Amino acid sequence: MPRPDIVLANIAARQHGIIHDAQVKSAGISRSQYDFQIRKGAWIRLFDGVYRHASAPSTWESDLLAACLTGGAGTVASHRSAARLYGLAGGTDELTEITCRRWRRSRYSTLIVHESKVLDETDVTVVNGIAATTVERTLLDLGAVKGALTVQMAFDRAVSTGLTTWHDANDTLRRLARSGRPGVTRLRAVLALRSPAQRVPESERETLLLDLMARRGLPTPIPQLQVTGTDGQLLARVDAGYPRHRIAIEYDSDQVHTEPDALARDNIRRNHLIAAGWTVI
Repeated sequence: MPRPDIVLANIAARQHGIIHDAQVKSAGISRSQYDFQIRKGAWIRLFDGVYRHASAPSTWESDLLAACLTGGAGTVASHRSAARLYGLAGGTDELTEITCRRWRRSRYSTLIVHESKVLDETDVTVVNGIAATTVERTLLDLGAVKGALTVQMAFDRAVSTGLTTWHDANDTLRRLARSGRPGVTRLRAVLALRSPAQRVPESERETLLLDLMARRGLPTPIPQLQVTGTDGQLLARVDAGYPRHRIAIEYDSDQVHTEPDALARDNIRRNHLIAAGWTVI
């Protein structure tokens, strides 16, 4: 049999440097062998029964996985931590947020723990080797800890990048909605602002722009509007627009639109739109 330290290191290598007591036992490592590895400093205790290999860097991902493992079977990254895994608005690596059916472990100041009896395989997946709530469940949970605009930005981003669809998010909402459930009201309001067949803003700034226009009393423009010429050929796809009034709205950020090539492309698109009788804002 391979040396115990090699077996343990191989397991940790697949798990951001983390290992759980139960995994040690299933690998055939005795408690005395494991304790010896801990005493000599090869493993660093993080939570109840969870350790990180001393040679592995301490990262947000390793801390998040360790939190899920110490919570036991069914514990997953959720809320702002899950949003961070998906790269959605509202996500942060400045905290560790998990959900489980029942928390029976010690309390840790570094963890935000949610208990939920409604958490089955339908709402769970694996992201970067870490058990997490699905995108749809994450959007619902995010509404319990963040404002409506943040959930709107997260939803738009998830749809525009293909992580979910309006129908999938709505199905999850209908399945889990009940009176008083955190997040339901905000996700329902977010879905009401978008239609299943409609394109959504492709950046958080575009979502913010549409929200600002709505709060200023302007009619809602069509996001990601495709503009065609008289011959039916596509002239451009603009961030938003009013086709009836032939008004195109573009959000130009310093990050994306100031490089020479980007500026040249933008100018060509703008000239084509103006030549076709559109006003570009």
